[in-house]
Amino acid sequence: MNDSGRADVAPLRIATYNIHSSVGVDGRHEPGRIARVIRRICPDLIGLQEVDYGYWVRGDGEKLDVLENDTGLKIFCGPTLIRHLSSYGNALLTKLPVGRLRRIDLSVPGYEPRGALVAYLEVDNRSLRTIVTHFGLRKAEREKQLRVLQEILDENDADLTILLGDFNEWSLWGPARRRLDRRLGKSRSRRTYPSRLPVFRLDRIWCHPSSVLENIRVHKTPLARTASDHLPLVAEIHPAKLR
Repeated sequence: MNDSGRADVAPLRIATYNIHSSVGVDGRHEPGRIARVIRRICPDLIGLQEVDYGYWVRGDGEKLDVLENDTGLKIFCGPTLIRHLSSYGNALLTKLPVGRLRRIDLSVPGYEPRGALVAYLEVDNRSLRTIVTHFGLRKAEREKQLRVLQEILDENDADLTILLGDFNEWSLWGPARRRLDRRLGKSRSRRTYPSRLPVFRLDRIWCHPSSVLENIRVHKTPLARTASDHLPLVAEIHPAKLR
């Protein structure tokens, strides 16, 4: 119970996962494996990168689709590359109600299109902003993407902000990570890439305020080691600590 006599809201399990277009390290395209990994994590919300909507999405991407059926979570799409028969990009899966969505273009001319998916939710009468993104491979590209992302963060339009994604920072001292640490508090990460023998901390989770973030871990089951070239990064947040 809290001081007001109400039971505190339960922690939320959050995760970020680069699913590599559902192509595993064995070279097989098996989206069903990705869904099984997500089910075993049992997240309240999970941000995905490198989502090929050709398999997952029917219709406009906002209606009931295959991934929703396979995981029991609602999908919100953030395509960055539009193709004739399919699209590709980020996604948010969640069991929480989403009030508003924004799709932010982070593309830099001459490079692969990139973006951020921003979702606004409400938990225990607190506003929760979740940002799912995938930064570029080049340092100069990431610098430009970071400037746009910082403008979004500076809006301060929620009680709690969660930033999830693959930031492609191969160095522990990368500038994008350091600047986001200064803005949001120290990020939480573990070695997630490559999935068979993880060495690099490309996938990260930030929360602001950082005091709500706990229990960071890598989901490294045999299935997860095979289903994608990244492992999922999982954490808990405690909205009650905002009081």
